[in-house]
Amino acid sequence: MSYRLLVIIACLLTAACNNNPPAPSQTSGEKLAAVLNDYWEERLQLFPVEATGIGDSRYNDRLTITISDSFRDSLYRFYVRNLGLLSAIDTTSLTGAEKMSYALFRYEMEMGMEGLKYPTHLLPISQFWAFTLELPQLGSGSGNQPFKTVADYDNWLKRLSVFPAWADTAIANMRRGMRTGWVLPATLVVKILPQLRGVVTDKDTSGIFYEPIRSMPADIAAADRERLAGAYAAAVHDIVNPTYNRLYEFFSNEYLPQARKSSGISVLPGGDAWYNYCIRYWTTTSLTPDSIYNLGVAEVARIEGEMNKVKDRVGFTGSLPQFFAHVEKDKRLYPFTQPQQVIDSFWGIKKREDPQLGKLFRNTPKTKFTIRQTEAFRAASASAEYNQGSEDGTRPGIFYVPILDARKFNTMGMATLFLHEAIPGHHYQISLQQENKELPSFRRFLWYGAYGEGWAHYCETLGTDLGVYEDPYQYLGHLSDAIHRAIRLVVDVGMHHKGMTREEAIAYMRAHELVSEAEATAEIERYMAIPGQALSYKVGQVTISGERQRYEQMLGADFDIAGFHDEVLKDGCVPLSVLQAKLALWAQQAAAKK
Repeated sequence: MSYRLLVIIACLLTAACNNNPPAPSQTSGEKLAAVLNDYWEERLQLFPVEATGIGDSRYNDRLTITISDSFRDSLYRFYVRNLGLLSAIDTTSLTGAEKMSYALFRYEMEMGMEGLKYPTHLLPISQFWAFTLELPQLGSGSGNQPFKTVADYDNWLKRLSVFPAWADTAIANMRRGMRTGWVLPATLVVKILPQLRGVVTDKDTSGIFYEPIRSMPADIAAADRERLAGAYAAAVHDIVNPTYNRLYEFFSNEYLPQARKSSGISVLPGGDAWYNYCIRYWTTTSLTPDSIYNLGVAEVARIEGEMNKVKDRVGFTGSLPQFFAHVEKDKRLYPFTQPQQVIDSFWGIKKREDPQLGKLFRNTPKTKFTIRQTEAFRAASASAEYNQGSEDGTRPGIFYVPILDARKFNTMGMATLFLHEAIPGHHYQISLQQENKELPSFRRFLWYGAYGEGWAHYCETLGTDLGVYEDPYQYLGHLSDAIHRAIRLVVDVGMHHKGMTREEAIAYMRAHELVSEAEATAEIERYMAIPGQALSYKVGQVTISGERQRYEQMLGADFDIAGFHDEVLKDGCVPLSVLQAKLALWAQQAAAKK
């Protein structure tokens, strides 16, 4: 275990536990608070789109080109400077909460610095995560970018004006990647092409970027409405269309012919080292690739055993693959004809779980929640997802559901999906963290995949308690999601460490879960695009579930499930070893009350 995490754990188990130099009269806690506050204020300026995402509108007109060499150099110096300020603070007089913030901040700075060693900016666009996908969401009028006032509309035009320079930088970076071997797999590039083409409109006023004009607030004056309508049409015609067309032509004519045939990143220069970093970044652990792979194989076998029990329960006498085929064709599981019916069904799941949530949680978020269909331009390659609400409460947390064809939307996995992406999964965890004003700002918006996704995956195990797994097929849906996350451990490590091909990974996934070839392909290509991210779900869930089982056995009848959940959530995102340490302290205190 690293020194920084040992520091955190020691802080937790012992209650002892500004770019301008702090004044000598300040206490260590005040000095730390000043460093953390200055860091956060500068970070919001470095990443203004992130600021918009959390509801801080001060920089809504800005767009930094974070993939440029100059930005990355500035970011490295930013990390170094903050580490220097942190090292000057005497930690002996810090409180336990302050020591946790100190250690987490050091962890963030060191991981950020290490990440800059790898030329990920040479892969700035993928079919799953890319600014080219984020930009239409921002400009749609229904995303993070506000469109309520004339100033909001002008802010967006200023931000959009930087997009051509961002695209030029991306193309230059990818040309460097072509020369140095840092290129995407060809199978991903062919998925990017229709995404780029899909944003371009023949008529400027028909596309997603013109939607804010179509839905302009009624209180905006007529003169402003006319000016903005003309400005937005010009922006789409002069900025959006030619920039996306230029990216399309580059990918089609230059990049695709030189894209690689391999699936994993081990073939890239330094790819093995990068993958090991990705594992540490996404899981917050020192687990080896092989240990994660073996965990995945074991979990696949365990969950298949549970699936066989469901098969027997419903009276199906064939094999598990035959049961999957039967379920896939069962017309009762495809009741929808319109997208709104799918959305309404998710609201029905929320209604069923609402009466039970109070038994499992004492603290619930104030942030509002809603459900929306994923926008058409990105639905084909998107997964269901949660977009956090704004800090000030003006924008709700949003559960996005891609619905390509409502008639093909299977109900079986809806309950477990809702528990993960919506309530109590991401919506509870992210909202409670943002709303906790006792945390320093950087911790209110901190994210560790193993904690955040691990928590959401753990929430899928609460479906019986919440009354949404009474139908055996809904429970089978939960098991299907659980095995899906276990399979990820096998195929992610398999492709990026063991030489497994894309086709072998798709075949492995289809052999062990109910999934179409198109769905399996989209998933496997997601793991190809963002190495290691898929590991966070199961690693985190196994850790949280293991801690719950440990303390249920230790405390017996005195185990308080709501208290356990509140303890998991109260400090926001933390590395898994920190979570284990603070839960150990919580259990000791609970045992002392017996």
